[in-house]
Amino acid sequence: MSEKLRLMAVHAHPDDESSKGAATMAKYVAEGHEVMVVTCTGGERGDILNPAMDRPEVTADIAGVRRAEMAKAAEILGVEHRWLGFVDSGLPEGDPLPPLPEGCFALVPLEESVPPLVKAIREFRPHVVITYDENGGYPHPDHIRCHEVSIAAFDAAGEPDLHPEAGEPWQPLKLYYSHGFSRARLVAIHEALLERGLESPYAEWLENWPAERGDLAHRVTSRVECAEYFEVRDAALLAHATQIDPNSRWFAVPLDLQRTVWPYEEYELVRSLVDSTLPEDDLFSGLREKAAL
Repeated sequence: MSEKLRLMAVHAHPDDESSKGAATMAKYVAEGHEVMVVTCTGGERGDILNPAMDRPEVTADIAGVRRAEMAKAAEILGVEHRWLGFVDSGLPEGDPLPPLPEGCFALVPLEESVPPLVKAIREFRPHVVITYDENGGYPHPDHIRCHEVSIAAFDAAGEPDLHPEAGEPWQPLKLYYSHGFSRARLVAIHEALLERGLESPYAEWLENWPAERGDLAHRVTSRVECAEYFEVRDAALLAHATQIDPNSRWFAVPLDLQRTVWPYEEYELVRSLVDSTLPEDDLFSGLREKAAL
């Protein structure tokens, strides 16, 4: 395998790439590898979560604002970026839940939503693909659909008889799920904050953690040490100004504590066409040693 490897992270909305695996991507970019973020939707139905951005002119052009935010975050992370062009489904709320909007990403049939990602894979030729688990990381309809589309595209991209219009076949060699919010991580940081005499932003979250939810920590196979890039991650998050309040709990934990207590980002290896010994500390494990493709 040549020294320069390629990683693709597939996300549902702009800002997801900065809250899930951003430091890992920044690390690999710094090492000279190529990284692409694929964003399935434009985030058009996302709420404005930063009070400072809740202004009429922002609301009137939320799609354009979020595109600009994504461009800034991609520049900060040093990644290539590609839109798949689907429309945000929104997060349905209520009991019973209302129907999803017509034409939204979660309702587009897979035979229509998979080929654009197959095309992106065949053009970028990633060795590694990262996406969400079967629950979407959390049960947003777009996250679940992103998982389904990513799995189908990973399997189809290397098949010459499938989607021939999408370009020459290319088979990625490893597929990961991102696991960024394990209970074990929250507990470790929560306890470290209390030991320092600091207030924890996770107290209520942990207190109300549903017993049936358990913890995904047991599924983690791969931990990438990337604490050196936490500042880059935070800068990319702040680029999504409509979604990230700089006074929120995202930034309540001192970086030095994060680097000491939990200096890595975590993943689950779910498909591999190369030999790789688990647990891993490198998403390119098993690839660096192979002959160039």
